[in-house]
Amino acid sequence: MNTSEIISLLPYKAPFLFVDGIDTVSENGITGHYTFKKEAFFYQGHFKGNPITPGVILTECMAQIGLVCLGIYLIKDDLKDYKQPQVALTSHQMDFYLPVLPDEKVTVRSNKDVFRFNKLRCKVRMYNKNEELVARGLISGMLKA
Repeated sequence: MNTSEIISLLPYKAPFLFVDGIDTVSENGITGHYTFKKEAFFYQGHFKGNPITPGVILTECMAQIGLVCLGIYLIKDDLKDYKQPQVALTSHQMDFYLPVLPDEKVTVRSNKDVFRFNKLRCKVRMYNKNEELVARGLISGMLKA
């Protein structure tokens, strides 16, 4: 399964798709990227005159790349005829260090911590274009083909 096939199987579409591309993927982890467009709906009110990307959106981006894309790759053999996988976030714990501004590109790196009985837990990190740590945490979810 190639990276464009993984992205095509994501259960999201604009304006709630936060994956532009996958740079690397293996059984142990994934790296991908996304650029937060300045026209995005959430910048209109967060914050007035000084827009920054909400933490919940950063968490969603990290989950889409670091958990869902990796999970699709891990269950690829169970996805007959590229059937849409089912995904449920079960828990997350995040720490935020730097803001992400409109038109800023971020890179998400995720390492598989545990994958058992279709439950995946990953250690995820988000970096800005200067390779500065923006956020990090643990994300867990369930996947079903």
